[in-house]
Amino acid sequence: METKKQPVECERRCPWHGDVSVRGRHFKGFVKKIFGQRAVVEWSRVIYYPKYERFAKGKSKVHAHIPKCITNNIKVGDYVEIGECRPLSKIIHFIVLGKVEAEK
Repeated sequence: METKKQPVECERRCPWHGDVSVRGRHFKGFVKKIFGQRAVVEWSRVIYYPKYERFAKGKSKVHAHIPKCITNNIKVGDYVEIGECRPLSKIIHFIVLGKVEAEK
C-alpha cells in the first residue's frame, strides 16, 4: 500500500498535501487574530428580523486552521477564503484555503 509523500514543510492537516478533505460551506472574510496555526476569520452579513420587518448588520466569526505551507502568506487583516472540513479540534472546523485579492 502506497502512502502520500509529504513535503518536509507541510503536515497531515493540509487540504493539498495531507489527508483533510474540504466539503460543505465556504466563506470569505478578514483575519482578525492569529494564534500559532489558528486564525480567527470574521465577515459581515445582513440579518432580517421578521417581527420588526427590519434588517440589521451582523458579524460571524469562526476559528480556522492555517496549513504550514501557506503560514507565511497569511497575516492579520488579509482577506481569505475558508472551507469546512472535519473537526480538527474542539473549536476548529474550518481550514484556510488561501488569500483572496480584494474586488475593486
